[in-house]
Amino acid sequence: MKTDTTPEAAEVQIQLLRLASPARRFGLMCSLTSSAYSMARRAIGQAHPSLASRERDLLFVECHYGAAVARKVRAYLKNRKS
Repeated sequence: MKTDTTPEAAEVQIQLLRLASPARRFGLMCSLTSSAYSMARRAIGQAHPSLASRERDLLFVECHYGAAVARKVRAYLKNRKS
């Protein structure tokens, strides 16, 4: 894997993570996860600008959790409205 971080900087980052409290590490994980979801949703929106918001959400589910899960979510949402 190619990286723009020097080995020395990476070692400092690892040491800082090791020293961080569990609450701090959890906060970092939540922040990184949120950023990844936001970037994925933005990419889907840019690739499929004509899709309605719900369809973009379902495409996100399909890309990240698979077509079977997306079908179940779609069916759930359809039945929930009835």
